[in-house]
Amino acid sequence: MKILDKIFKPEKTRSNKIEILDVDVYKKAVNNNDVQLVDVRTSGEFKGGHIARAINIDFFKGKAFVEAFEKMDKTKPVYLYCRTGSRSLKAANKLINMGFEKVYDLKGGILKWK
Repeated sequence: MKILDKIFKPEKTRSNKIEILDVDVYKKAVNNNDVQLVDVRTSGEFKGGHIARAINIDFFKGKAFVEAFEKMDKTKPVYLYCRTGSRSLKAANKLINMGFEKVYDLKGGILKWK
């Protein structure tokens, strides 16, 4: 029975305050706009290439991650991305729990950007 529960367990519902955008929609939103654009990868990954005007706030930095986002405007949308979209979705959920009103995530991460 437990195996079937794992197979058919409904996917966790995510907040309606998080929207996952395809690369074309995401590019239009962040290009030529003054948005809060954040790369949640490590600094090494960030140095290897990132989206123009993005700032780097490493998801794995715990307290530093929270402190950096606490300085941001929670009423303005935040655009997140990582390598594949997994970390950024976790980060998005964390931001909603911190009180951010709207978070956009890049579907497939920066691997889909190029």
